[in-house]
Amino acid sequence: MYPIVKKRVLNETVTLMEIEAPLVARKAMPGQFIIFRIDEEGERVPLTIAGYDREKGTVTIIFQKVGYTTEKLDSLNEGDSLLDFVGPLGEPTKTEGIHRCAVIGGGLGVAIAYPQAKALHDAGAEVDLIVGFRNEHLIILKDELEAACTNLIIMTDDGSNGNKGFVTQALQKQIDAGRNYDTVIAIGPLPMMKAVCDMTREPRIKTIVSMNPIMIDGTGMCGGCRLTVGGETKFACVDGPDFDGHLVDFDEAMARGRMFRPEEAKAREKHICRLTGEER
Repeated sequence: MYPIVKKRVLNETVTLMEIEAPLVARKAMPGQFIIFRIDEEGERVPLTIAGYDREKGTVTIIFQKVGYTTEKLDSLNEGDSLLDFVGPLGEPTKTEGIHRCAVIGGGLGVAIAYPQAKALHDAGAEVDLIVGFRNEHLIILKDELEAACTNLIIMTDDGSNGNKGFVTQALQKQIDAGRNYDTVIAIGPLPMMKAVCDMTREPRIKTIVSMNPIMIDGTGMCGGCRLTVGGETKFACVDGPDFDGHLVDFDEAMARGRMFRPEEAKAREKHICRLTGEER
């Protein structure tokens, strides 16, 4: 069992948890992920490692309540435990040779962008961290983000924080202003990552994207996270989750991402009967 030692609500839909998992914390690196299971009947769900403390033996995860399992996870509190917490899985983000970088995070992708930006910043790279939210009330980890970069730019769709627009617009503005990035890292919704890659292709800026679709076994055996990269089949759980964004077939990835929406909606319909306490 893996105890929850800390729970922190970041906004109305996003929660941070610190899990006691010494063996995972010992080897965790930025860019890697874990797969958890709440109980014997629960599904296996992947989450990117948002942080780790080797001395305390804990791993931090950040999740959004988007389905049945994440809503059930959010119902747990400090002192409760998870049945399975497997990791670290996937290849860590490669920071060697990066000197001037833009890290782009959209929505919950900010939770993944944070440890990558921090690793680069700690390694001495100049990091522009550009993150986007729908409105100012959904902004998370502001203090942590500021400490993990050279320059923090927060965009909101509605401009409620005084900086209206999308992360792609902010990135284009930085490029037009002469920011000579050697690398751009994009993490977030597939359409956003595709737009970033389209933007950096002509100036030939190396662009890395974090592909974290539905994963099941974390070993590449099930094929649930396969995608096409440079005309070849890759598996996000073992070959990634980081890939050369200019080689990823985003149209195919987005089509696959829509395949199980009916099943996801049906899972969300499950609820606890207030009279019997049974799951319906």
